Amino acid sequence: MSRGGGGAKGKALLAGLNRENISMRTKLFNIVAGAALVATAAAVPAFAHHSFAAEFDAKKPVKLRGTVKKMEWINPHSWIHIDVKNPDGTVTEWMVEGGAPNALIRRGWNRNSLPPGTEILVEGFQAKDGAARANGRDITFPDGKKLFVGSSGTGAPKDGRDATEK
Repeated sequence: MSRGGGGAKGKALLAGLNRENISMRTKLFNIVAGAALVATAAAVPAFAHHSFAAEFDAKKPVKLRGTVKKMEWINPHSWIHIDVKNPDGTVTEWMVEGGAPNALIRRGWNRNSLPPGTEILVEGFQAKDGAARANGRDITFPDGKKLFVGSSGTGAPKDGRDATEK
């Protein structure tokens, strides 16, 4: 009698156990890989959200008069794209960062607040790198109506125009 597992039956039994072991390892790997993927995906929006001081310069205030091209209602910040006519007659497209869509809705905004073609004046702060990108503060319409577009609590300069500032 052999001590190695009983001949053909023993080898078949060991082969079956080995397949089950590999199958369990594969399942465990898939579960761990899936959890890592979910954790990574959840971290991306948190990484994308930044403070005012990380990207914009409080010492570079801008006033941009232009025409709305489009408004993007995306998290974590909304974006307003406007065409601004330069003194030499050329046009520069500026991207103006606004508050989160839910914050804008609470302040009276809706998806029809800024249709393409609307003339506006944006007050805000330019990007540190000098790009045609700004953090918006206020938007003034031709009729004088103003809407606050800023992101509260991000480190933007406090000037009393945001009702949530203390």
